Amino acid sequence: MQEQNILVERINNLCKEKRMTYAALSFRSEVPMTTLMHIVDKSTANPGILTVGKLCDGFGVTLKEFFDSPEFENIEYSDM
Repeated sequence: MQEQNILVERINNLCKEKRMTYAALSFRSEVPMTTLMHIVDKSTANPGILTVGKLCDGFGVTLKEFFDSPEFENIEYSDM
């Protein structure tokens, strides 16, 4: 699913930008490492806005800043 790839790309880009490991992000966001790894390996299809919000807290960015990025600019949603 394209959305999962974009979400993982954004998390990875922020980790690089902030020079943060997954372990540091897990600790700072209070998101369990297993949950973070399931998001990154795409075994969690939809992590939920509360989890993404906690990751944003760990990065020190707002949800708006997280989603207002080039990765999400051209995302297209299909009708279900």
